[in-house]
Amino acid sequence: MRNLILAAASVAALALTGPVSAQSPIIIKFSHVVAPNTPKGLASEKFKELAEKYTGGKVKVEVYPNSQLYKDKEELEALQLGAVQMLAPSNAKFGPIGVKEFEVFDLPYILPDLATLRKVTDGPLGAKLLKLLDAKGMTGLAYWDNGFKVMSANKKLIKPEDYKGLKFRIQSSKVLEAQMRSLGSIPQVMAFSEVYQALQTGVVDGQENSWSNIYTQKMHEVQKYFTVTNHGYIGYIVVVNKKFWDGLPADIRTQLDKAMKEATAYGNGQSAKENDDALAEVKKSGKSEIITLTPEQDAAMRKAMEPVYKDVASRVGQPLIDEFLKETRGATN
Repeated sequence: MRNLILAAASVAALALTGPVSAQSPIIIKFSHVVAPNTPKGLASEKFKELAEKYTGGKVKVEVYPNSQLYKDKEELEALQLGAVQMLAPSNAKFGPIGVKEFEVFDLPYILPDLATLRKVTDGPLGAKLLKLLDAKGMTGLAYWDNGFKVMSANKKLIKPEDYKGLKFRIQSSKVLEAQMRSLGSIPQVMAFSEVYQALQTGVVDGQENSWSNIYTQKMHEVQKYFTVTNHGYIGYIVVVNKKFWDGLPADIRTQLDKAMKEATAYGNGQSAKENDDALAEVKKSGKSEIITLTPEQDAAMRKAMEPVYKDVASRVGQPLIDEFLKETRGATN
C-alpha cells in the first residue's frame, strides 16, 4: 500500500507543476471515510462548492467519500506523502502519528455540550493544538463536528458491569482503549469501513458512535440495543498537506480559507440536525431498542470511567488535561 501511495504522490506532484491557468486548475483531492450524507460528507461537498466558486475555477476539489481512496490507517500517510491534499480525520487519528495531545478530546464526559466544545475549538486552546500539526507536515484548518457517541451491543448496556468481557470496536486511541478497559471490555481497533461486517459476524460485540454514523453504516441492522450515554464526542480536524498549502498563491489561499470557514459553519450547523434525523430513522426502523439511562445509572457510568483521566495523564499530558478542564468545567481534575 505504501508503494501505491508513493506512486499517487508522484502523480499529484507532477499535476501541480507549471503555472496556474484556466486550462490547468489546481487539484485538491479531499478524501474521507464516511458517507456523503453525514456531517463530514456534507461539509466537504460545501467546501468543494465554495472553493471552486471563490477561486473562479482556478481550484478544483475532488471529494472521495466512503474510504474510496484510503482506509483509516492509510489516510494520514497519504496526506504526508502528498498523494492527497486534504483530509478530515477524527481527533483520535493523530495519536498514532505522534500528536497525542488530540486524544484529550477522547476523554469520557470531558465535553458536556456543543457550546462548551465550541469554546475550546474556537479559542486559543484550539488554535494551539492545531499548531502542533505543523511538525508533521500538515496544516490544521478547522474543527468539524460529528456528534456525541452512544454505545451499542446485542445485549442491554445499563450498568458498567454489563460491558464486562465484550469486544468493543474503537478508533485507534490509547484513551479509548483505557476507556473500554475501565468498563471491563476488550477494545478492538478497527477501520470504520470494516465495522458493519465485524458486528454482523460477531468479530466484535459492540461499538460506540454518533447516530449519523450508525444510521448511514446500517449498524442498527446488526445491533439490538443502543444506550444513550453521550459519553464521548466525535469530531474531525480538517488538515491539508503543509507543503502544498504553503506553495499556493496567496490570493488562492485566502479564498480557500474563506471557503473553509463558511463550509465549517455550514457543516457544524448541520451536525445536530443530521444526528437527530438519523436517530429518528433508527427508531422508525424498529430494528433496535434505544435505552435512556436514569440519572443514577448515568452517574454510575461516569464514576466507572473516572480512572481514565489518571491512566492517560502521562500520555496526553496533565497540564493539557487541566487546561482543557478549565475551559470545559471551570476546574481541574
